[in-house]
Amino acid sequence: MKKKNNLELKPLFEERMKKLLEPADYGRYKKILSKPILRSIRCNTLKISPDELKKILEKKNWKISQPWKNYPEVMVVEGKNSEEDLIELEPGELGRALEHILGYYYIQELASMLPIIVLKPKPDDKFLDLCASPGSKTTQACSEMKNSGTIIANEINLGRIKILASNLERCGVTNSIITMSDGVLLCDRLKEQGIFFDKILVDAPCSGEGTLRSSPKTYFMWNVKTIKGVSKLQKKLFEKAFEVLRVDGEMIYSTCTHAPEEDEEIVDFALEKFKDKIKIEKIILPIKCREGITEWEGKKFSKETKNSCRIYPHDSDTEGFFISKFRKVKA
Repeated sequence: MKKKNNLELKPLFEERMKKLLEPADYGRYKKILSKPILRSIRCNTLKISPDELKKILEKKNWKISQPWKNYPEVMVVEGKNSEEDLIELEPGELGRALEHILGYYYIQELASMLPIIVLKPKPDDKFLDLCASPGSKTTQACSEMKNSGTIIANEINLGRIKILASNLERCGVTNSIITMSDGVLLCDRLKEQGIFFDKILVDAPCSGEGTLRSSPKTYFMWNVKTIKGVSKLQKKLFEKAFEVLRVDGEMIYSTCTHAPEEDEEIVDFALEKFKDKIKIEKIILPIKCREGITEWEGKKFSKETKNSCRIYPHDSDTEGFFISKFRKVKA
């Protein structure tokens, strides 16, 4: 049996979540926090097809499901078939499997796959992944781009860069350039040199409220001061990234948190900052998507923030996430 997470929620955190969810809804949310996340993987189509990978993994007696019809590369490892019943994989079995070491699949939570599914990078695109480590979305973008075009994968922390480089190498990524820079400063340099991008992903550093199922320690570090501080950074990253997006280019802003200060407040800031130069687009996802909120603790946001997508753990048995998609209408 998978070990359950038993969290005693901080009163202020609980109070904030109750403002976002109806009473019955909050009860379902709180209940799922004690349930382990699904073991999900993404087939690395640079090296193998989903059909081939599924056959190989099933020979190991793994039970594989593909929950999203239009995305066969997305798989859930439900367990291991035994003579009597379905049993759990051994601890670490998913990560130490030969197929993982060879880069046939990437261990990635379901909600984490959604930003690239929404952004749809294409072969020959110029793509900027501003906060790239550990490389889950970078490798996913590369698969969509079929190792063509150019990806700038940026990370500020040297230790995380090593992880990023290792994952790109393992997955056979050859179209990426890794940079180690403050995201704001990097965008300033790119703008000075006249370098603009077709697609940009800002999967921003955040308070991580959506990751409580997989990382309970995040909860113990949670506080409102962090939320307000990181919100300022997120606004700077968004602003500078949007400046290096080419006209008619598309950009995703995403977080793994539910905090409106880090989600809709950033969207509202961007719409006000860039006015007629920016358009927020509606999102279609393979899981349940709730529209963005338009008011939080006395602050009113643009009605267009409704086009954002809030993903709650109890809606589709995933981690929590926030996704918004933008197009640059004019320079």
